[in-house]
Amino acid sequence: MLYSISFSFLINFMSNINFISNIKNKLSKIKNKDINLATNKIINLNEKNKVILAGNGASSSISSHASIDFTKAAGVRAINFNEANLLTCFSNDYGYENWILKALEFYSHPGDLLILISSSGKSKNILKAAKNVKKLKIGLITFSGFSKNNPLSKLGDINFHVNSKNYNVIESTHLIMILQIVENIINKKIYEKVSR
Repeated sequence: MLYSISFSFLINFMSNINFISNIKNKLSKIKNKDINLATNKIINLNEKNKVILAGNGASSSISSHASIDFTKAAGVRAINFNEANLLTCFSNDYGYENWILKALEFYSHPGDLLILISSSGKSKNILKAAKNVKKLKIGLITFSGFSKNNPLSKLGDINFHVNSKNYNVIESTHLIMILQIVENIINKKIYEKVSR
């Protein structure tokens, strides 16, 4: 039996060997003005409002990480919906495609900001939440990958897209972009403190 590797597979494999270079390339395509817009959107939240982050799988891990950094390091109130009892109860009672929307109905307030993270941009529960932000009177920033025209990439006030089909590249780039926003907020607060 002969073993053969297709040329397209080999090209794809070789392009993913240098993981860090691949991420640097993706980050170089992100517009600073969009990062600054997202930073300002969060900085300009009313004191009573908060950032809410949600995702599935590794994107939910990014949500957890970022919510702690927003709260502890940047001084911005932030929550995520990664509690097992919330996720399993709401999924069971309302259906998996509805659980994030239901959690938003219970925990969000008008003026809050939702950050939705989905590598594919096609997750039904993420899309359902995104399509209802206007009704809930909350803002929306999206992070997605794969196809530039994925459904999520059109629904936010600000939309970030990573042009890759590699989950690790997409997820790592999403995390770095979100942490850049956190760093921008920290730096702005330090600058304001020093300028007084």
